[in-house]
Amino acid sequence: MKAPIHKNIESQVRSVTVQELVEPHFDANWHFHPHYQLFTVLHGTGKRLIGDSIQTFGPGDTVFLGPDVPHLWRSDPAFFENNPSLFTHGIVLYFQEDFLGKDFLERNEMMAIRQLLQESKRGIEYKGALREHIRTELSELMHIDGFQSVLRLLTLLNRIAHEDGGTPIASYGYVNNYKVSETERMQKVHNYVLQHFAQEIRLGDVASLAGMSEAAFCRYFKARANKTFIDFVNEIRIGHACKLLLDDKFTIAQIAYDSGFDSLSNFNRNFKKYIGHTPREYKVSY
Repeated sequence: MKAPIHKNIESQVRSVTVQELVEPHFDANWHFHPHYQLFTVLHGTGKRLIGDSIQTFGPGDTVFLGPDVPHLWRSDPAFFENNPSLFTHGIVLYFQEDFLGKDFLERNEMMAIRQLLQESKRGIEYKGALREHIRTELSELMHIDGFQSVLRLLTLLNRIAHEDGGTPIASYGYVNNYKVSETERMQKVHNYVLQHFAQEIRLGDVASLAGMSEAAFCRYFKARANKTFIDFVNEIRIGHACKLLLDDKFTIAQIAYDSGFDSLSNFNRNFKKYIGHTPREYKVSY
């Protein structure tokens, strides 16, 4: 199945588009588009891929993305099993940089918002009181249109630009190096890893899936993702482990094997490498 990485948000009438998303799972296609995007998760869990960042997500996850930043909120496998008790719910707002004209943001009064838009090209995650304010505003913006929707968006952006609570997501200097023509290849790789990370993943199998030799695939992946393929797989596995560590039903050894690591020592070593703490320290801290 071809999944276009370039996603168009059609709106010929409104400058600000707000959508409520209620589906069995979030859009499973890794994609990017020319719009700014403010998104909050109301219900659902899974893994979030933004630029070169991989994190788990749950209710409350709130992110601001600049144009052409590749992203994916991949719901957990259970959400794809047609269970009527499981569903995802989110609110997303889209706008383009010139939604008020080409020169409006160049005004001196817009300096803080202009800086915010620049920073959003790495993606920004919000926490605390600012996150709650953004979520409230998104909920209310669903029922507002016309001039009031533009005014509320500008007021919201101005507050976000002046308050603490946001953290960059992608690494410093991140640039989207993907081409639309590479969509199908990378979608296959992402899907395969997200579905099989708990098992042994052979480099040769993934390279074959991408239609490359192992060496060519490793070079290609690192150039596009800003990390090695092994790091990508390990980050998916560690993210899964972090989620399980917050549940008292599993021992650390069970979590290690359930996350795809072949030994407890290998799990502990990689967890410390990517998280900066041992699994036990992480569990105690939460």
